[in-house]
Amino acid sequence: MKDGRKRIRITDTTLRDAHQSLWATRMRTDDILGIASEIDEAGYYSLECWGGATFDVCMRFLRENPWERLRLIKKACPKTPLQMLLRGQNILGYKHYPDDVVERFVALACENGMDIFRVFDALNDPRNLEKAMESVKKYGGHAQGTICYTTSPVHTTASFAAFAKTLVSMGADTIAIKDMAGILTPGAARELVAALVKAVPGTPVQVHSHMTSGMAAAMYMAAAEAGAGCLDCAISTMSSFSSQPPVESVASILESEGFDTGLDKVMPKEAMWWNG
Repeated sequence: MKDGRKRIRITDTTLRDAHQSLWATRMRTDDILGIASEIDEAGYYSLECWGGATFDVCMRFLRENPWERLRLIKKACPKTPLQMLLRGQNILGYKHYPDDVVERFVALACENGMDIFRVFDALNDPRNLEKAMESVKKYGGHAQGTICYTTSPVHTTASFAAFAKTLVSMGADTIAIKDMAGILTPGAARELVAALVKAVPGTPVQVHSHMTSGMAAAMYMAAAEAGAGCLDCAISTMSSFSSQPPVESVASILESEGFDTGLDKVMPKEAMWWNG
């Protein structure tokens, strides 16, 4: 940065993981479109708005077309890349699908406006990531290879670093640490991020967590200090509990420590509630 501050970007999860974690994914497309253009002006690295359970819930409970949701968000948010969570060979379902189905789904997602695909397998099995990663690269998407974090005698910093190398060899443009249970401590995050930065130099590392244990905001600070380039947060009213840390608090913490988030925190006057 020109002023000497290190840039760390923020991905906003309000439109997907935040309401999936707090509201069982019940946010409707109309709710999203009411604020989407303002979110697009905030300066986020990306907007996580699709994937995970959104596809299932749109059809099963909300009686909405998930593809139409994607197209409408893309139209409303032309400035900010859209991001989704893709379950590897499971796509967005609950079983393994054939390779041709995986490829066709990714192709249509790219065609309908998706930019960044966070591809993961719950057991970190690369065999369940290969086709999805290959398809994302084939159709011009950004492939984010994902490490699902947990603790056990075999889940060591060294094993995660080795897996990161495998993900990069599969075409990962970035690496995500996915701390689903919010159990990644600041100390462990500092060690893990530093190891990944060393293992896959030149490949940005993004960190995702939940506030379930209350540690995530402190952990994010440690991850940033160790070299993470992006963090997942949600707007304060949709944050904490089982959701992500609040973007306002995390941004303030980071900026007080000399980082630059690049966020525009001034709300447009026409978006303020007292203007109707």
